Amino acid sequence: MYLLTESWLKNAVLPAILIIVFIETGLLFPILPGDSLLFTGGLLAAQVNNPVNIWILVPAVTFIAFAGDQTGYWIGRGIGPKIFHKEDTRFFKKHYVTETHAFFEKHGPKTIILARFVPIVRTFMPVLAGVSKMNYRTFVAFDIIGAILWAGGITVLGYFLGNVAFIRDHVEAIFLGIVFVSILPGIFAVAKKILGRNSATETRPESELTVAATSESSH
Repeated sequence: MYLLTESWLKNAVLPAILIIVFIETGLLFPILPGDSLLFTGGLLAAQVNNPVNIWILVPAVTFIAFAGDQTGYWIGRGIGPKIFHKEDTRFFKKHYVTETHAFFEKHGPKTIILARFVPIVRTFMPVLAGVSKMNYRTFVAFDIIGAILWAGGITVLGYFLGNVAFIRDHVEAIFLGIVFVSILPGIFAVAKKILGRNSATETRPESELTVAATSESSH
């Protein structure tokens, strides 16, 4: 907290938040902690030596969230079809697009608002809107509402909770808790992959024994 509120790093807080929010919403990078980052920004703005003023932070993150979706929409209009044929990478999985498409089909235009609050879906929603050539005026109208409710709403929530005495007195522990929750999905993913490898290693000898036993009985 000292580094973020007293040192030169306080000047990097606002740019860092804006860059990460834009990347998550506009550049098809779905694993960044958008929700917790916005909440933390509001929490920091509530401190006495705040690194960013809440009256600057809220309009800034709202605009960037809107700008990110607009970028995603036009990416979808331009090169969207290629995304569906893109091979899986460390940060991009085809099922991200499939799940977002199913979400879009279920909720229709209001997906533009609802998707803001669903990790990964909020990254690919504007791209799918662009691919489907959704009416741009409709997209913009719903997107403005979504940006205000998500970016502005979560930031303001963090700000007001940051003014609660208990939270203000334990802000460092809460900040560390937010960081831990943000990286928890990554920890689960790594653990799942390790357990999957172990289970595959354990079952392989059994299958080999079964094949051997079958071949012996046939003879």
